[in-house]
This record gives sequence, structure tokens and C-alpha cells, in this order.
Amino acid sequence: MSDHQTQDFPIRFFGGATTVFQYGGLRFVTDPTFDGPGNFDVPGGLVLVKTAPAHGTPADIGPLDVALLSHEHPDHLDDSGRELLADVPLILTTADGGQGLGQGVKGLADFESVSLDRPDGGSVTVTAVPAIHGPASREDIEPVLGTVIGFVLTGDGLPTVYISGDNASLDEVKKIAERFAPVDTAILYAGAPRFPVLFDNQCIVLDSAQAAEAARILDAGRVLPVHYDGWTHLTEGRDDLESAFASAGLADRLHWGITG
Repeated sequence: MSDHQTQDFPIRFFGGATTVFQYGGLRFVTDPTFDGPGNFDVPGGLVLVKTAPAHGTPADIGPLDVALLSHEHPDHLDDSGRELLADVPLILTTADGGQGLGQGVKGLADFESVSLDRPDGGSVTVTAVPAIHGPASREDIEPVLGTVIGFVLTGDGLPTVYISGDNASLDEVKKIAERFAPVDTAILYAGAPRFPVLFDNQCIVLDSAQAAEAARILDAGRVLPVHYDGWTHLTEGRDDLESAFASAGLADRLHWGITG
């Protein structure tokens, strides 16, 4: 594999797809969900069942500068997450998302970028990257499950960070790799979520083997899997991910973040 930036900055993992980290002097949150276990309705008649609480509360986080919101399904944004976002000055999300989240929302199209000033000078560039939330074309998936994006963070002297969002397409990963590989840190949404009523029960986000292949495609130096626990529709967990990465010869790339 190629050389990577050595700044393996700490990432706190709260469960689901929620992480908090500092990058370029700015504090980021991804897809905040802090509601307790229970049932959550999704447009179209689906019900998502949360089985475990978050590994912490919004009070544990402190001030934030930027929220990266891949989409607004309740396993990515719940009531507690919405309350948290009320105090975040910038929320980056899909071009058609963010209604009702306040004045700080900026929607991004695929490969659209924004430049953020760093406290110590210089800038961080956040680029929206494509994601397809299911095992078919965007034209077939988005009318059912909506639009999703991922993000890539870059900056002078900073590691390249990829946050996948709910993506099931390795072809989209290849497009991202063409522009940004090698990736220093990849936050990969996994868990092999399935619903019998959707797409013949096929995965609508990466399974464990696909996550390992995505890491290979991206030439990722560090991989933090998220979106693999705490919900009944997530069918593969940490053990499956460890096995898949070991089989791919990438076990040393796996990291699990800080949960305490």
C-alpha cells in the first residue's frame, strides 16, 4: 500500500453512524443519533427497531463546528440529534435535505466542495461524494430510499478522510478512489442492513466483505467501521467485520474508535 499521513487523530464512536472528531482544528459530528431504544417509523411504512443506547450523550460532546449529515433516516438523525444540530453553526447534507434544521444548512451535490477556515490559519475542504443506498442504480434506489451522500475531508498537511454514508455501491467507491486515493482514514458504514420487503432482501449498505473490498479500493490506511450495531436491520456486526478484514489481509487496518 501507499504511504499515508501519520496523523491518526482520535475518533469517538457513539454507536450507529455517530462519530465525533477534531480535524484541522474544527470539531465534526457525523449523523447524530442519541435517542433511546425503541421503534422509529420510516416513510413508506418501514419501522426501524433500535436495540441499544448510544455510547454517551450529547452532553459528552461539547461545542461543535460542523455536522456531516449523510441523510435523514431515523438511524442517522433522530429527535435528540435534531436538538444537537440546533447549536451547530454549519450542517452539510444532501442537496435536497436539511429542511427544518435551521439557518446553517448547506446542501451539496456530488463532488461539490466547501472550504472552511481553520482556527490556526489555512482551510479544510469538505467534498460531497456519491453514495447509493441500495443494490441497484440511483434511478431505482432514490425513489424508494432517498438521496444519500458521503464526504471527503482534505487540507494542507492533513490526512485524507472519507466518510461513506449509507452506500452499497463499490462502483461509487471506485469513482471516489480515482480522485482521492490513497485515503488515510475511512469511516465506512457497514452492517449489511436488509429488509425482506426491499430489493429481495439484498443489502442496502455494504456488508463486511464489501467493506473490506472498499478499504482495498481506497488504499485506506485506517478503517473505522460504523453503522454495524444497535439496530435489528443491521445483520452483520463487529465479529463479521473482523473476519472479513482478516480474510482480505487487512486486519491491521481496522480501528474501532473511542467509546468511553
